[in-house]
Amino acid sequence: MSLVPTQYPATRLRRLRASAWSRSMHSENVLTPADFIWPLFVTGGKGVKEAVQSMPGVFRWSVDLIVEQAKLAHSLGIPCLALFPNTDIAKRSEDGREAWNADNLMCQAIRAIKDAVPDIGLLTDVALDPYTSHGHDGVIDAQGYVLNDETKELLIKQARVQAEAGADIIAPSDMMDGRIAAIRDMLESEGHRNVQIMSYAAKYASVFYNPFRDAVGSAGIFKADKKTYQMDPANSDEALREVAMDIAEGADSVMVKPGLPYLDVLYRVKESFKLPVFAYQVSGEYAMLEAAFAAGMLDKDKAVLETLTCFKRAGAAGVLTYHAVHAAKLLNG
Repeated sequence: MSLVPTQYPATRLRRLRASAWSRSMHSENVLTPADFIWPLFVTGGKGVKEAVQSMPGVFRWSVDLIVEQAKLAHSLGIPCLALFPNTDIAKRSEDGREAWNADNLMCQAIRAIKDAVPDIGLLTDVALDPYTSHGHDGVIDAQGYVLNDETKELLIKQARVQAEAGADIIAPSDMMDGRIAAIRDMLESEGHRNVQIMSYAAKYASVFYNPFRDAVGSAGIFKADKKTYQMDPANSDEALREVAMDIAEGADSVMVKPGLPYLDVLYRVKESFKLPVFAYQVSGEYAMLEAAFAAGMLDKDKAVLETLTCFKRAGAAGVLTYHAVHAAKLLNG
């Protein structure tokens, strides 16, 4: 598409920027609290609020206190929470069997939040890494290789208990081939037809996840890497193949992860498939920004809103962000 040729001074692009009302009226993208999904970490006990040392301002919450966070999110207009468990090391195993315990931390939190705030959406992570003794997203062989098909069967069991507990969106983050079709078949056949699947379709083997592993208790036990199942940061064409496969298998929406370093991938996915695409502004991105804020290098309010607006500009339908509450308060005035 060619642009209409224009000349100065008949055209002055600064005219539209000259006043606040005009800048607002001509803004191409608008950010609201409805664009946010707030990731929360759930832990055992009662009355527990544990700081995540690598993520200033982020906490692990016991089930009773995570309910209060859900109420806060709902009051601010944040439509959805993403839940991640910090599983006791004694409950971790080689096969991650605690993942399909119908009374695990995730399922307890789902039920408690739905009882207290039935109108808020709940997105639940499907992967075995918070439950395995080795920290991988699936079961491994003697050489430490993650087994795709064997893992897929366990992910179905994990997704089942989450759906039965009341999850609204099942979000497989494991990157096993074929797991979207398998989970979709289970949901359809067992009466969970309106449970959505948001696939972590383009999830990269990134260094930016390290603080998250601290938050879910995997940092001290995970000694390898995830390059055999998460994507190579050098690739973007491959991301389109991953997304196409997951759409064909029944994903309702897809995710690009991490966020800001992969805006080009986000844009390509949105332009190619025209379906809801979400971005995850991951723990490492959050930690870097918080370090800059603490050092006085950036204005927190302005930087948070600018980075979140970047996702909308690139085509995101929404953003998983640890800054959700802070941003929502700013936007609500």
